[in-house]
Amino acid sequence: MEYSRAERAILWLCAKSGYDERTRAALLRAAGDPARLLSDFEKISASVIQDGQKRVYKGDRATREREADALCAELSEKGYFAVTAASEDYPAALRYAYDPPLVLYGAGNRSLLSERKFCIVGSRILPPWAEKTGRKISEELSRKFTVVTGFAEGGDSAAIAGALPSGKLVCVLPNGLDICYPASHAQLKREVAQKGLLLTEYPPAAGVQKYSFHARNRLLAGLSEGVLVLAAGRKSGALITANCALDCGREVFALPHNVGAAQGVGCNELIKKGAYLCTGAEDIFAAFGMEIEEKQAVSLTAGEARVLAALKAEGELHAAVVAERTGMPVFEAQAHLSSLELKGLAVRSGGNRFAPLD
Repeated sequence: MEYSRAERAILWLCAKSGYDERTRAALLRAAGDPARLLSDFEKISASVIQDGQKRVYKGDRATREREADALCAELSEKGYFAVTAASEDYPAALRYAYDPPLVLYGAGNRSLLSERKFCIVGSRILPPWAEKTGRKISEELSRKFTVVTGFAEGGDSAAIAGALPSGKLVCVLPNGLDICYPASHAQLKREVAQKGLLLTEYPPAAGVQKYSFHARNRLLAGLSEGVLVLAAGRKSGALITANCALDCGREVFALPHNVGAAQGVGCNELIKKGAYLCTGAEDIFAAFGMEIEEKQAVSLTAGEARVLAALKAEGELHAAVVAERTGMPVFEAQAHLSSLELKGLAVRSGGNRFAPLD
C-alpha cells in the first residue's frame, strides 16, 4: 500500500530514530507537519534535544528517506500494514485515550479499525462455566461490535472462539507481528489474520517484554467502548485492563462469581465498586441503548424441559441431584444435561455439576 509522506515520517521516527517515546512526541510536536521529520530533522531535533543530551540519530536526509522506504517495503513484503497518527483510519476512540501509540501495525482486515469495538478479557485460567459464558457473549456481541481481546489462554481464548467465526475480531499483541506468543497459537494466529485482525504497537520483529503486557492492556481499553471481565483473581492482569478502561472513561462490566471463588474475587470487587453486573450480551446491549434481537426459540423435549426447570429453580446442581429432583434415572438426566449443554442452555461447571445459562 501507499503511505503518505507524513505516515512514512512517523514510521521512521518510531522505528529508526532511536529516541524514547517522550522525545519522539516532543519531536513530532516541534515539527508541526510530521513530514518535516524527514526533510528538516537536524533543525527540529536541535530545538528539542537540550545541550548536553546525547543526539542519538546522526544520519542525513538521504539516509532517512532510504530507511523510511525500507520500512514501508518490509511491511508490504510481509503482508502487514501500519496505521499512524497521521492516518485517516487511526481509531478515533484511541486518539483521545491515555498515551495513544503513534503507530499501530496490523495483519488482516484493516476496516475493523473503523468499527465499534468492545473488549473481553479474563484471567488465563477460567472456570469452565465462565469460559462457556464468555464464548457465548463474544459470539452475540460480534453481531453489533467488533470484539477486542488479547492472545493468551483463558479469557482471551473464550473471546476469540466466540467472535472468530464472524470475523469481527481484533487481537492485540504484546509483541511484533513476526513473533507468535504463545508459540502454541501459531495456527490460531494465521486464522485471526485471515478472518479478523492482529494488531500491535510494536515493530514486526519486537519480542515480548514484561512491560509490554501492561502497555497492551492500555491499548485494549483505549480501542474499546467498554470492557467485560470474565474472571479475575485479586492480582489478575484483567483488572489492569478494567482500570485502564475507567481511566479512559469507558464502561466496565464483570461476570459475577460465587462468593469465595478465587478466580472471581476481582470480578465481584469490580461489581461492588460500580461495574455493570453482566450475565449475557443483552446486559451490554442494554447499557449502550442498543435494540436487543429476539432469540430464536430452542426446541426442547419434555425431559429436557424438566431438567432445565430444575436447574433454573436451584441454580448449579450435580447430575445426580438433577435426577433426584426430576425423578429420572441418573443416565437419563445426564443425557438431557448433555443435550442442554449442546443447545447452549446449560454449562458444565466441573465435577459433573451443571448450571443454567438462560
